[in-house]
Parts: sequence; structure tokens; C-alpha cells
Amino acid sequence: MHDISRRGLLGMGLGAAAALGVGGCGTEPGKGWPGSDGGRGGNDRAKKKLIGDGSTADTGPQPHQPEPERLEPGQTPPQFVVFSWDGAGEVGDGLFPRFRKVARDHGAAMTFFLSGLYLLPESKKNLYRPPNNPTGASDIGYLTDEHIRVTLENIRLAWLEGHEIGTHFNGHFCGGSGSVENWTPAQWQSEADQAVSFVTRWRTNTGFKDLDPLPFDYRKELVGGRTPCLLGQGNLLPTARMLGWRYDASSPGGRQVWPEKKQGIWDLPLQQIPFPGRSFEVLSMDYNMLANQSQNATQSDPAKYPAWEKQAREALIAGFRRPYETNRAPFFIGNHFEKWNGGIYMNAVEDAIKYIADGKRTDVRLVSFRQYVDWLDAQDPKVLNKLRGLGVGERPAGGWKSYLSAV
Repeated sequence: MHDISRRGLLGMGLGAAAALGVGGCGTEPGKGWPGSDGGRGGNDRAKKKLIGDGSTADTGPQPHQPEPERLEPGQTPPQFVVFSWDGAGEVGDGLFPRFRKVARDHGAAMTFFLSGLYLLPESKKNLYRPPNNPTGASDIGYLTDEHIRVTLENIRLAWLEGHEIGTHFNGHFCGGSGSVENWTPAQWQSEADQAVSFVTRWRTNTGFKDLDPLPFDYRKELVGGRTPCLLGQGNLLPTARMLGWRYDASSPGGRQVWPEKKQGIWDLPLQQIPFPGRSFEVLSMDYNMLANQSQNATQSDPAKYPAWEKQAREALIAGFRRPYETNRAPFFIGNHFEKWNGGIYMNAVEDAIKYIADGKRTDVRLVSFRQYVDWLDAQDPKVLNKLRGLGVGERPAGGWKSYLSAV
């Protein structure tokens, strides 16, 4: 799905039901809309309001959203884990529905950072005006009409199942004068507006008349994103704040500590995590593991795949265990729907989810970024400030009850 020839090392880009973060994914929603309710409301969804050209619709509150709960004095924080997906296009390889099923099986919610361009037919590419690049240009490929169809279906069902639909913007420009690294706040505004337009006008742009609308108002749903190649956050943030976004997940090389805000926006970076067998840490994204293992080659020596898959799986598990056993900082993971190196990174992610959500640790929450910031915003700021005082792998002095009870 991605052309990575110009990508650098930064990459392209359960538990109990008590506190926020269960995700609550139950049985597979029905296929039809209206009348398919994702497990709630019966035919009531059929009565909701279509928006614009009917590409989207206001169907009411999103299903399967837990209520955030404020920590009690001295209470151990839950361990939050966010699995996120850049691009979120389905190209017929079954990876999008595969991980929707994994999420349902393990009570997880995820964030899908949709590339708006994946809903625009290549025949209409002149509608895209990328900043500092020619009209219609893109460093990722346009999808075929059939792949746009299955992407729409998966996005629709993902939202009904409780997942978040964020944005990965559009053309994924990471190099040269047109790189997103050089975009101004006004150019980010244009890019964000176009991403929303492609999602909210897919019916007009594709001509598809037989598909159900996306069951959400994207202008209200969209509260955060991740930039291509983790570039350009500095100039994006003023625009994100103006748009009313609540978080940004574009920072590279974050540490496993409790997050802070930048310019009023929650800064939720990918993180440096242990890389078994290596003397350095790796960014918590599949592409960065690939870059270190096969030096950016997406199809390398198959004889090495088993060892690389094991290393990737153990890195994700180590990235979970370190905060879980110490400071309870959230763990953020970035992925792509790609079968790089024989699909070993997809296998590693699935195995890691199964390990994290094995049911033995009832204080673990697999959530979307939106659900996580809901929880953050519900907390006492003094408690969050106290949590930020813990370094990577640092346990609270005297245990959690003592550490947080005074606050």
C-alpha cells in the first residue's frame, strides 16, 4: 500500500469493564445500513440524519464507548495500550477485517488513521491540491474502485464496533521541497480540510450509489491524527488547536512516561521500547522494526523471517511489560496494513495483543486514542502531574497507594 523508497528510520508515517478502555466490542454488527445498529438501537439508526450528499450520517452516539472514571486517592492507574493503524486502507488482503476480528476477540478498541486519499478515485485525482506539490500528486498510490468499496465497508463497521477514525491526511509526502515537514499552519489547514472533504463526499466523487453511508459526522468524529513519517508536528499543532482537535500522535521518539500537552493538544508520541538482542531501543512502529532488521527492504531473506518475527513480538511485549510493572505510562503502538517480510509484523502485533489481553491482567485497557484522552481529561490535574514525575521504568516510591494517596 505504501511506497517506502523515500521513508526514513522514523517510519511511514479487555480487561475489566470498570474503568475506561474496554472497547466493548461484541458480536459482528449486521451488514446492512440503515437498520444495522452495531448491537444497539434496532432500526432507530434508519431514522438518523444524512449529511451532505449522503456519504455520512448522524446516527447518534458511537456504540461501545466506556465512561471515563476518575482515579480514587491511592488507586493504581490502569495500564492503557493503544494500537493504531496508519492509512487504514483495505486492498483485498484481508488485514483490516483480520484486526477488527482480533479486536472483537480480545475486547480492544483501536484507532484507524484513515488516509483521505483512499476514498478518492484516481480518475478524480485532480480534486486533490497538495501543498507544495503538483495537483493530484501523491507519494502513496490511489486505491482501485473495488478497494475503495471494501475500505468504506471496513471503516463503517469499525466505527460501529467502537473504534476511532482519525486521519493520516492525504498524499504522504516525506521528502524534497514538498515534504510535510515544511508545510505552514495554513497548508496543514488545507490538507486537513481536503481529508475531511474526501471522507464526507465519497459518494459524489465515486458515484457509488449502492453503499451505506459512514454512520458518523466526521467533522465531529475527527479529534486527532498522525502526520506522514511523523514529520511537521510543530506547524500542525496551531491548526489542530484551531480545528478543536484534542490530541496529536505525530511525535517521534517519545519515552514511556505520562504525556503532557503541547499548545493545548495532548502529545501522544510513538515511543522508544526495548529491542531484544540489540543495544538500542526501537520506535514502537512496525516499519521501524523492519528498517532495523532488513534495512528498509520489504521482501528480504525468508530464512530470517522467524527470528525477526520473534524479535518484533518480544519488543512489543517488552514495551508493554516495562510500564505495566513500573510507572503505568501508556503504551502507544503504530502499524500499517502491510505484509512486509512475509507478514511477520502483522503476526507479531496479533500475538502481542493476545499476550496483553490474556484475561489475567484485569487492570489493562486496550483503547483508542480518543478514549484515552477522555480518561486523561477526567482526571485531577494534580494526579496527572504526580504521574509525570515517574521516569521510564520507575516504580512509585512506597507503592501506588502511598504515592497517590497524598494527592
